[in-house]
Amino acid sequence: MSTAPLPFTARPAPPPRSPGRRLLDRALARPSLASLVATVAVVVFFALQAPQLLSTGGVATVLDVAALLGIGGVAVAMLLIAGQFDLSVGVVATGSSLVTALLVSQAGWGLWPALGVSLAAALLTGLVNGLLVVSTGLPSFLVTLATFLVLQGTSIAVTEAVAGSGQISGLSSAAGWESVRAVFGVTVQLGEGRFRVSLLWWLGVTLLASWVLWRTRFGNAVLGSGGAPRPARELGVPVTRTTVLLFLGTAAAGWLIGTLGLVRLSGVQVDPVLGAEIEYVVVAVIGGCLLTGGYGSAVGASIGALLYAVAREGIVLAGWDPRWFQAFLGVLLLLALLANGVVRRRLLAVPRS
Repeated sequence: MSTAPLPFTARPAPPPRSPGRRLLDRALARPSLASLVATVAVVVFFALQAPQLLSTGGVATVLDVAALLGIGGVAVAMLLIAGQFDLSVGVVATGSSLVTALLVSQAGWGLWPALGVSLAAALLTGLVNGLLVVSTGLPSFLVTLATFLVLQGTSIAVTEAVAGSGQISGLSSAAGWESVRAVFGVTVQLGEGRFRVSLLWWLGVTLLASWVLWRTRFGNAVLGSGGAPRPARELGVPVTRTTVLLFLGTAAAGWLIGTLGLVRLSGVQVDPVLGAEIEYVVVAVIGGCLLTGGYGSAVGASIGALLYAVAREGIVLAGWDPRWFQAFLGVLLLLALLANGVVRRRLLAVPRS
C-alpha cells in the first residue's frame, strides 16, 4: 500500500516592510549617518553667525584640529567596535615623541633612527595593554587608565630631570630633519589657510581602517569580538589576537600623532592634564560607535572629529566664551549616547538577516 506524498506547504512570506522601517534599517546600516547630519547642521549654525568659518583660513583651522583628533578617534573607534577601550593614546603620543626628542637632543641620534625606536616603544606599550586585557580579563578601561598614569608620571619626571622643564625644543638642526619634515610636517598655503600634511595622514588612516573593517576577515573578527564575543570564540574567531592587534593599532596611532606634533613644534611639550584621551573616545561615540561594541565605523569617527573641530572653531569665531565649548560638547555626547541607546535596543529587538 503506497502512501501519497504530503503536499508541499510553502513558508509564509514575511510581511512587507513599511517605507519608514526600510529607511530606519538603512540608517542603522550606516553608523556615520547621524554624525554627518549633525555636522552639516553645526556647520550651518556657526556659518550663519561667523561666515569666516567657511573661508580658507577657517577651513584650514578646522581641518587641522580634526586631523590629529581623527587619527586617534579612528583607532579608538576600531577598538570600541571590538568592545574595548583605550585611554592611553594621548600619553603614548606624548611619550613616544619624548623618546624621539631625548634620543636626538641628549644622545645625538638622527631623527629617523630615533623615530624607529619611539615607534617600537609605542608598540610595546600597546602590546602590554592588549596582553594584560586578554590574559587577566580586567576591564580595558582600567588597564589603559593605569597605563596613562604610569606613562604620564614617568614622562613628566624624566623631562624635568633631563631638560629642567616640561619642554624639549630645537630639534630642527638634527640629522634627517628635512626628510622627516617632508613626510610629517609639510604644509601648503592656499589663500589665508595653511593646510598640513596631517590631513593626508588622517584620510589614509580612515580609508585603511574602513577597508579593514568592511572588506577583510580581520574586520569581521573585530565586529564579532564586540557584538558577541563568546559565540565568536565558539565559531573560531581569534578574539584574543584581534584584541591585541587593535591595541597595537591605537599605539601606532598615538605614535603618529606624537610625531606629527613633534615635527610641527620642533620639540615636545609634556602636559600633565588628562584631555585628549577622553576626546578620542568622545569623537568615536559621537561618530556612532556603541560603548557595548559591535557597531560603528571609521568614517563615523572621522566625521565626529570634524564635528568637534567645527564646534570648537565656530564658538571662537562667533565670539562666544570658549568655556561654552565644553558645554556644547557635553550636549553632543549626551545626544549621541541617547541615540546609540536607541540603536542598541533596535539591534537587539530586530534579528538581522
